[in-house]
Amino acid sequence: MKSLINFAFAVALIVPLLSRATEPPLTHAQVRAELIQLEEAGYNPIDENDYPQNLKHAQTIVAQQNAANSAYGSNTAGMSQSSSMTRSGEK
Repeated sequence: MKSLINFAFAVALIVPLLSRATEPPLTHAQVRAELIQLEEAGYNPIDENDYPQNLKHAQTIVAQQNAANSAYGSNTAGMSQSSSMTRSGEK
């Protein structure tokens, strides 16, 4: 019974490590871009007083922005369409 508990504990420790191994590592540019996104959302890395709440708030804002940018459908804001057709249908 003890060996079964030890095995379950070992699996619980190893599975998260294996799931991260399948993700490609981030590049320096990707980390920098993510930090800039967080700072634009209000995160201040120098402010140690409100660190966890400040970071979580900024991450929530960035997640909402990313969700809005990846929504289905086309973004029609600021788009216009024109044609060279006249009322009679001639060019």
